[in-house]
Amino acid sequence: MIVVEDISKSFGSETVLKNISVTFEKGKTNLIIGRSGSGKTVLMKSVVGLHEVDSGAIYFDGRDFVKMGTRQRQELRKEMGMLFQGSALFDSLTVEENVIFPLQMFSDMTEDEKIERVNFCLERVHLENANKLYPGELSGGMKKRVAIARAIVQNPKYLFCDEPNSGLDPKTAIVIDNLISEITHEFDITTIVNTHDMNSVMEIGEKVVFIYEGIKCWEGTKDEILTSDNNYLNDFVFASNLAKRIRDIQAGSQQ
Repeated sequence: MIVVEDISKSFGSETVLKNISVTFEKGKTNLIIGRSGSGKTVLMKSVVGLHEVDSGAIYFDGRDFVKMGTRQRQELRKEMGMLFQGSALFDSLTVEENVIFPLQMFSDMTEDEKIERVNFCLERVHLENANKLYPGELSGGMKKRVAIARAIVQNPKYLFCDEPNSGLDPKTAIVIDNLISEITHEFDITTIVNTHDMNSVMEIGEKVVFIYEGIKCWEGTKDEILTSDNNYLNDFVFASNLAKRIRDIQAGSQQ
């Protein structure tokens, strides 16, 4: 579990996050949503320490990340997995070499143990026998799955996904959403997904936090979104035809 308490963040004279408090729950897919420029990306980067907050506290299972020194943070980051927007694979390395990279950096496993762990993670994302391929030989969806395998190779407690469906077709995006959800529940991870994709929200949004102009404007589940009376949230959500259709179908079934 990750607990954010009253954090604020400014860049120069611009306040981007304003006294945000939220709990990201263990074993659930926690989604941060909002328009471009709303502050959702800054919130995620603040939680992982890529931005230093101006005030407030961030607790990883009771450990205050804000007050930690450099060495303590380095140790905590070993418990984090990161799925970047563009997958961020090393083009000159094979799939196996990409996935094993965090283990080479941070693990004291033997080489055989590392390969065994890599193979397990590749099998988990349905990429058996892809070890020797290079990123240039992979589709966009396959690259995302390699990135997920790399993100979970150290068996993280916390998984951060930044726009995981960016650049994917709708069918592949659903595959990636479901894979993130399955891994979250299977390994009891605290997963945070930063997205503006309402399809993802309706597919896997167990807990949803809506950021509007740097303020936590709403939080709830994907089902509660459809009946919310928050005007800012509704303007964002029902710009999506999918969400509108689901709401209309639900309304019709109740008549």
